Amino acid sequence: MEIQDTYLTIAKASPEILFKEKNSKFFGYAFPIDSEEEVKPLIDQLKKQHFSARHWCYAYQTGTIKTHYRANDDGEPNNSAGMPIYGQIQSFGVTNTLIVVVRYFGGVKLGVGGLISAYKTAAQMALEEAEIIEKTIDVHFLVRFDYKNMNKVMRVIKEKNIAIISQKMEENCLIEIATRAKNAKMVFETFEGLFEIEIEYKE
Repeated sequence: MEIQDTYLTIAKASPEILFKEKNSKFFGYAFPIDSEEEVKPLIDQLKKQHFSARHWCYAYQTGTIKTHYRANDDGEPNNSAGMPIYGQIQSFGVTNTLIVVVRYFGGVKLGVGGLISAYKTAAQMALEEAEIIEKTIDVHFLVRFDYKNMNKVMRVIKEKNIAIISQKMEENCLIEIATRAKNAKMVFETFEGLFEIEIEYKE
């Protein structure tokens, strides 16, 4: 079975989009994020920018093998904003992505159906403006060895085209390497088969 070791995300923050519905304005934004901690500062920034708006609704998903998501209606009727936004993250198949839709109320109520449709459209437009890229899911290892075995280790790294993340070269050397998930077992076994060289998965 082929291991799924790529995922889709967005390259950078998308340009602002504007969707209008019965005088209400919906500004949509998509941001790449690596963790939940990045969400609040981005929303705070939009609250400063749009201080007179009524709602700052959002949804995000993080993670690759295991994913985690959250949807927030920010005062709109239950499931009329956050979930339609999250639906677009799912529909585009992206992760490590935050979408925020800022609403200015235009005096005319849209009803739940109208809200669902407007938030969905604004989220879709934001993702259509974003550059979607494919990234690989990498597995990190720590390789420990004595300096005298350096050439042996470097030869494998070069032959297997393995990325070096960090290295400490002293009498006892430690190198952190990364490889695509589908090559991880092969890389691990190659190093494990070498004399006087230790390899472990990095948590």
